[in-house]
Amino acid sequence: MRRMFRLEQSPLASKSTPGEYCVQSSISYSGQNHCRESRSIPSPRMFRLEHSTTFAHQSNVVHNILTLLRSAYRIMLPEALAPRQSMGRVIAVANQKGGVGKTTTAINLAASFAAAEVNTLLIDCDPQSNATSGLGLLKDPERVSTYHLLLGAAEAEEALATTELEQLWLIPSHKNLIGANLELVEVDRREYRLRDAIAPLRERFQYIVLDCPPALDLLTLNALVAADSVLIPMQAEYFALEGISELMDTVERIRAALNPELGIEGVVLTMLDERTNLAQQVMAELRNYFGDKVCAATIPRNIRLAEAPSHGKPALMYDPRSKGAESYIRLAKELLGRHLAAAGEPPSASTEMDKTA
Repeated sequence: MRRMFRLEQSPLASKSTPGEYCVQSSISYSGQNHCRESRSIPSPRMFRLEHSTTFAHQSNVVHNILTLLRSAYRIMLPEALAPRQSMGRVIAVANQKGGVGKTTTAINLAASFAAAEVNTLLIDCDPQSNATSGLGLLKDPERVSTYHLLLGAAEAEEALATTELEQLWLIPSHKNLIGANLELVEVDRREYRLRDAIAPLRERFQYIVLDCPPALDLLTLNALVAADSVLIPMQAEYFALEGISELMDTVERIRAALNPELGIEGVVLTMLDERTNLAQQVMAELRNYFGDKVCAATIPRNIRLAEAPSHGKPALMYDPRSKGAESYIRLAKELLGRHLAAAGEPPSASTEMDKTA
């Protein structure tokens, strides 16, 4: 006994829609067919049509969510950025401990700012170039990158690359950047190379986000000297507490010698599972030390955040309804609210925004 399958164009117009195929199956024993059944499946043309319809629907979902975000942000954005119309705010995302979500935070925070119709620039300062590939750009050694900026071989305008988000630009990186740590050792004003390079761009972008490498080296030093503030992503673990004390020591040294205006933008907990006692204890320790600098918005573990870079998209574009995307939207909203409060605006604007959102 054997069962045979055959794919053929359906001859039965009454039982199969035009353009469909029938799967004909029969059970054969001793050369005779004892049973016969058929079922129709969509043709490749119909499958492509359905796939295109689904993709268009997903694109409409992304467009609608971005529209809602923009309308919500627009209430507070002009006032929040008013004191800095002629000078963009530079935020370094830094932590010398690896694997804490620095690049994920830099990409998705910058994307959330851009979704609010704010001209935003993301600068990849890490030789691993993960922020570059995470926004869909290939790691091309011939492209003008952060390496060329630090060595004075190109102007910042030459390095700008566009992304899928209309108001998000990127200055990419490449593994050649690792050589800058050695090549800059004997250079004058080596700590100010990035600061000087991006100075012409601060009038063009309201926010410039710097993705720092997981080390307290010359690249991170350049980023912290160029920044107005540092955003510290960290996991709710004991070793993370040890690492943050070293980072704060570096920040104090930079304030004393190189950049007295450097502030703490905030501490954001990433890959967080609030159900564990350890997470609660670490959060309590951070609040005791940093006070209101600990961001209320936290980033949970989320598979969509992990999947998005492999598609060259921020989570906001990959799956705007995921918990990860929503968390970074809340983080961007919180930071904008702080800047609004620093500008001396009444809290009613923020309240109105919450109602609209």
